[in-house]
Amino acid sequence: MSEIVIDINADLGESEESLANGSDVELMRYITSANVACGGHAGDERMMRETLAAARKLDVAVGAHPGYPDRANFGRIESPMSPGEIEDSVRQQIASLAKIAASLGMKLVHVKPHGALYHAANKDRGVALALGRAALEVDPQLIMVGQGGSSALAVWRSMGLRCAAEAFADRAYEPDGSLRKRTLPGALLDTPERAAEQALNIAVRHHVIATNGGALPVAAQTICIHSDTPGSAAIAREVRAQMSAAGVVVRALT
Repeated sequence: MSEIVIDINADLGESEESLANGSDVELMRYITSANVACGGHAGDERMMRETLAAARKLDVAVGAHPGYPDRANFGRIESPMSPGEIEDSVRQQIASLAKIAASLGMKLVHVKPHGALYHAANKDRGVALALGRAALEVDPQLIMVGQGGSSALAVWRSMGLRCAAEAFADRAYEPDGSLRKRTLPGALLDTPERAAEQALNIAVRHHVIATNGGALPVAAQTICIHSDTPGSAAIAREVRAQMSAAGVVVRALT
């Protein structure tokens, strides 16, 4: 039987408070890939540098987490930007993080769009193409991270980009495979036990239990734990413990 390998990622460098109080670093102890906000929805040069430096110390792989340049709404509302404008903005965001990473002797491994931009790429081929072009312009070796089963992954693969399908430990799934809207009750799996159970289902059994109680097939190479989910570090710690107990190898994307 071949070994089961999974990456665990989290979105980091999005909050001054989380950097200052150490919660970002604590979460980083239990993940293998950090998606670093790079000046769009959140983050600035100092925050990027601090987050990258912490990742280097903890041997965590790093990638860019570009979003709509809309800090007021934290990049969670779709913006009426043209594909060309999205491409320019995302290219600048990835390049700025790559430059800081290089100054620290680090290299970006992946790109994971943030929030509304992530979901827009799933439903709009033009947005997905813009994101792919931006990544190719900075580094053709970057791995694009998108929701498992999404059309965005197919678009990026058609462009010659490597891809990693993502699933979520701490978010509820609707029967159609979409994530339950954050405004609805039960959208977050905010206890370590529930999130770890879902993560293990994803890694080992390749399914999640949807909101209707049915098993929904899910194929993923990386599992996300949101840094703004309450108790995210405790969730990540329990996920790692359950993975270890089940013999799952937790390793960064390559």
